[in-house]
Amino acid sequence: MRLGVLDVGSNTVHLVVVDAHRGAHPTPMHDDRSVLRLAEQIGPDGKLSKAGEKSLLNAVQRARQQAAERRCDELMAFVTSAIREADNGAAVLRRVREQTGVDLQVLSGEDEARLTFLAVRRWFGWSAGRLLVLDIGGGSLELATGVDEDPDVALSVPLGAGRMTRRFLPRAETGGRPDLAALADLDRYAAELLAPVGKELRGAGDPDLVAATSKTFRTLARLAGAAPSAAGLRAPRELTDTGLSQVLGFVSRIESSALAELQGVSVQRAHQVPAGAVVAQAAMRAVDVPCVRICPWALREGVILRRLDQLEGA
Repeated sequence: MRLGVLDVGSNTVHLVVVDAHRGAHPTPMHDDRSVLRLAEQIGPDGKLSKAGEKSLLNAVQRARQQAAERRCDELMAFVTSAIREADNGAAVLRRVREQTGVDLQVLSGEDEARLTFLAVRRWFGWSAGRLLVLDIGGGSLELATGVDEDPDVALSVPLGAGRMTRRFLPRAETGGRPDLAALADLDRYAAELLAPVGKELRGAGDPDLVAATSKTFRTLARLAGAAPSAAGLRAPRELTDTGLSQVLGFVSRIESSALAELQGVSVQRAHQVPAGAVVAQAAMRAVDVPCVRICPWALREGVILRRLDQLEGA
């Protein structure tokens, strides 16, 4: 069957269309994204702005039309931290449903962690043993560990790369160089939030494989020398603590406008790389791991896999 998955995140609205059935590798047929940066359009009053809502409506309508043109049997649409945390999020979602016919489902941080864990488990297989998965998004950091397809522990922490950039590194948002003192403040803040999280995850058991997913981790691994996207999904990629430290030392001393010119760095997210690097380092330190394997599958694939399981009665 042909499935469409619409992911409304803090930075982008991303549509993926795949041909899939249970037990088979989902085959990508179409990929389209709009950079809206919805989290940056939530005002001091905690509400998504009218301009942000209009951009979201247009993006969802466009995605719906594309899914229809590609004859999707079903369009699964969900939102993550940006909309679920907006004070007017429920009202915005109601208007989106009324005007586009698309019912955007709200995923909790724990939902994100569990679905991402499922995708990583299916990618690496049972031979991976106990998995520990890290996923840095725009608004939050998800962590999960377990030996099955459903993790024993699934946690979400408000340490997304975009959120931390807005809070600690506003200079980077305008193309400038991040403030070193602010980076140190962010490191201390992340360490404090992650201390109990790391303790809980370590208490669940030592992982046999530690995996990381998301655009942030992929970018950091690329900057540390991992294979480019042109090498294909199955090219082995990893990020070590040594490589991450070197990357952090580099990105903390360069303007984000210059960083955006490097291969493997998205122009739209370049300003978030320094904060993402600090959060990644703090997360790896909290769970006491020297290296993570990069997994190309993440939340969207987890949503697809869970839906296929439901359709097949699993």
